Amino acid sequence: MFNDIGPLELVTLIVLAVLVFGPDKLPKVIQDVMRTIRKIREFSESAKQDIRQELGPEFKDFEFEDLNPKTFIRKQLDNDDLGLKEIRNTFDLKKEMAEVTDAVHGRDTDSSPASASSTSSSSGSRVDMTKKPEPADTRPPFDADAT
Repeated sequence: MFNDIGPLELVTLIVLAVLVFGPDKLPKVIQDVMRTIRKIREFSESAKQDIRQELGPEFKDFEFEDLNPKTFIRKQLDNDDLGLKEIRNTFDLKKEMAEVTDAVHGRDTDSSPASASSTSSSSGSRVDMTKKPEPADTRPPFDADAT
């Protein structure tokens, strides 16, 4: 809870508390704050127990930490029922990116013979993606039954 408070900040808080409450009232204020924190924790734990009892035995492995979206997603991704570990282990990002780069630059790749035939016709030159391909037949289609 207070992991991000440094020693200088802690000393500043203590000095500020002594100035605001005074040295004679400070122990009483600390006791009241600690008692309130304990009561809140007890209330929270009893509410969790009540919820677990009301859910029944089907939800015996239910954890409230699973309601955090990060924890829920991490738990679901680590679940091996979906086979995601196999996919993650077989997927090689560098190889996939190299294939995409080769396809964009028009280089011949070993893994795709269809792209090799299309790139050989372009003779290895850069492909202009802004030009529209010219149609082979410029005449409009003719329908003999329509006339």
